[in-house]
Amino acid sequence: MKSSPARSSSIPNVVSIAGVDPSGGAGVFADLKTFSALGAYGCGVVAALTAQNTQAVTGVHVPPTDFLRLQIDTLFADVSLHATKIGMLGSADVTATVADRLSHWQAANVILDPVMVAKSGDTLLAKTAIAMMRDALFPQAFMITPNLPEAGVLLEQRAPESVKEMYRAAERLRELLPLSSERWVMLKGGHLPGNDLVDLLFDGDRMIELPAPRIETKNTHGTGCTLSSAIAALLPQHAGGFRPVEAAVRQARQWLLGAIAHSGALAVGHGHGPVHHFHALWPRPEA
Repeated sequence: MKSSPARSSSIPNVVSIAGVDPSGGAGVFADLKTFSALGAYGCGVVAALTAQNTQAVTGVHVPPTDFLRLQIDTLFADVSLHATKIGMLGSADVTATVADRLSHWQAANVILDPVMVAKSGDTLLAKTAIAMMRDALFPQAFMITPNLPEAGVLLEQRAPESVKEMYRAAERLRELLPLSSERWVMLKGGHLPGNDLVDLLFDGDRMIELPAPRIETKNTHGTGCTLSSAIAALLPQHAGGFRPVEAAVRQARQWLLGAIAHSGALAVGHGHGPVHHFHALWPRPEA
């Protein structure tokens, strides 16, 4: 079953199904900022609640799956959604519920960020949910966006430690997605050592290296959430263009690099601070 037909509009509707970070650096709150900054109308479904700041996660509460199902069904029944970003899910039951409802509504452009560990090192995904994610949710995903430690967990091996090992990991991750249709892996290489980083974008045929300079800052809270939500916001806006997926990913990465570079304009917490989602829109403070 599909959601209601789209009304005539150039502004895409995008939903985040993820956890809530009260500090606003990650999760649904960060995704909504990203959607807004990049010209999409943002909706949100709460899949988990956390007690969290820039230094630690002190608690996680997962809502009843019946209510999660009700959130998704009520939203999709009314709003035509052009992309869906999936973030923190927390448990196997939540993961299975989300997978079931995405299949029911034939959700378009599902961008799955397999959130497992917070920047503080706290675990955000139960081990029992990992197999459920691979088996039930990966078939719904148009793109998955794991970082290197997440790739290691998903593939049940150590995390890649070089670009060469990233190539093989990206190939193996693509094998976990449906082979009969266009699906993408965005493997993020930020955990590699050195002054430069490389992300890989792979559709089973083309392996695209996306290099970028490393920005020295501790304000990296929520970068994974923010990148995947940026891709979700931009993908519908590039539809019909030349190599739309690659174009959306390149624009999302460039915007994120700016958000990281300008994160020092914010003063949020004492740990890993957030990126500056509105760096291109808010007036910059005078030096």
